[in-house]
Formats: sequence, structure tokens, C-alpha cells
Amino acid sequence: MAIVDVSPGVALAYEGFGDPGDPAVLLVMGFGAQMIAWDEDFCRALADRGRYVIRYDNRDCGLSTRLDRYPVRLDELIAAVSSGDVAAAAEMAPYRLLDMAEDGVGLLTALGIERAHVVGASMGGMIAQTMAAAFPDRVLTLTSMMSSTGESEYGRPTPEAQAVLFSPRPADREGYAAAAERESVWASKRYGDPAALRELAAAGYDRAYYPEGIGRQLGAMILSGSRADALRGLRVPTLVIHGLDDTLIDPSGGRRTAELVPGAELLLIPDMGHDRPRELWPTLIDALIAHTG
Repeated sequence: MAIVDVSPGVALAYEGFGDPGDPAVLLVMGFGAQMIAWDEDFCRALADRGRYVIRYDNRDCGLSTRLDRYPVRLDELIAAVSSGDVAAAAEMAPYRLLDMAEDGVGLLTALGIERAHVVGASMGGMIAQTMAAAFPDRVLTLTSMMSSTGESEYGRPTPEAQAVLFSPRPADREGYAAAAERESVWASKRYGDPAALRELAAAGYDRAYYPEGIGRQLGAMILSGSRADALRGLRVPTLVIHGLDDTLIDPSGGRRTAELVPGAELLLIPDMGHDRPRELWPTLIDALIAHTG
């Protein structure tokens, strides 16, 4: 792992797998999740198929830059958005998805990579879509996984999933890891693994426990608005992947993304939720290799 400056005031922690001479695949992680949520074995399996795989921590997460000078209370942000006070919410949020997309492009530049295949999951899919729209000359292909378009009528979570997403976890390590089991509400019904959720949460806690960044990332996600027009104008080869068991971002989000992007391919996967179960890695990796070939 290394840390590089990608713009004034922002440095990103990243890790590469495979041969830097192979086509680059940039993996963009989602809301509040560290790069280790892209499992190391998953990254190595992609690299073994002839890709140079890069995973990284978004700003305000993991070991990347923390914007502590902009404190945001998650409950106050949610209350402002829920009440329709967009102006108040906007004042709380110091950056948008475009800034996070610029981070990813800055990482490619710092690594000397002119163009990459960009794969984003959940909020990472939103960042990847923004990257492809704003910097099409840097994106070879786009893969938007378990994500949506920013239009409020698509990809809506179930009330149960939303409640879990916004429920604070205990601050102690044991309680934090145990609370991760609640994420089973949006996991694969067939392959969901509570023990794996606990293990990942514990590893993230030990590596870089930092709940303060969640409010700023949420603000970026909510306040960036609809990407519908930008997606209609995309000319980047696009693959949309969504699990049919997803209750955090309903599959309508993936369907709508594929509908908007000209020529996009849609892959709906049975028995996949808002997760990437190891049992489905062969399906996911084959799809990614075919799309980035």
C-alpha cells in the first residue's frame, strides 16, 4: 500500500495488483467503505486474468485524506435533506461526487496511467459514472455495479435497509463488528455470510476507524443530484451489473442506468444482493474480463 497526492489537500491510499504493464482496472468503493471491501483475493483473481488492478480509499475514508475541518453531523444532514432544506444541507457538505471523481482521475495521473477501465460499486458506481461523463478521455470502459442514476424514483432502498444504513454502530470494536451483521438485510439471500460481514468490519475498524467521514460522503452523494442527462450523453462502453436481491439500491437503479446509457449492457445476477459473494466471483470476474478485453 502507498499514499499519493492527487490534488492540493487530498492524498489517496491505494494498492496495486498484477503487472503495471497490463490494462489498468480502477476499482472505486462505495459509501463509507474502505478499499479492503474489494477483497484482496478478488483483486488478485482479476490480476491473474491479465489486468493491473488498483483499489483505493476514497477521501474521508480509510487511510486517505480526512477533511476534519468540515465537521458534519449525520443526523443534522439527514434532517435537512428530509425536510427539503437543500440550502442548509449544501452548506454542510464541502464537496460533491465530481470532486471524488477528480480524486480517482488524479490517482491515475499520479500513477502515470493515461486511461483505465473504471469499475465502481454502489456510491463508487456513482463516482465512476461521474468520472466517465466528466473525463471520457481517461476512461476506457465503465462498469457501474449495484448503483443508480441520482434520480429519486429509481434504486430506492427498502425502509429496513435504509434504517440499517443510517443506524450508528457502537464505537467499541466488538460492538462495531457485531453490528455489521445487520447488513444481512441487503445481502444475498442465498450466499449471505454474517461471519464475513463481522470479519470485514473488524478489519476495517483495526485499519482505520473513522465514522466522522460518513456525513460528508453522504452529502456528496445526495447533493450531486441526477446524472440522467450526463448518462444519456455517455459514449464510453458501459456494463451495468446489479443483484436481484439488492434491497439497499433496488435493481431499478441498475435497469435505469442501462436504459439511459447508449449501448449499455445490463447484467442482472440472481442470488446477489448489495454484496459480492465469493460464490459469484466467477460470474463477476468473467463479465469484467469480457467487458475490459
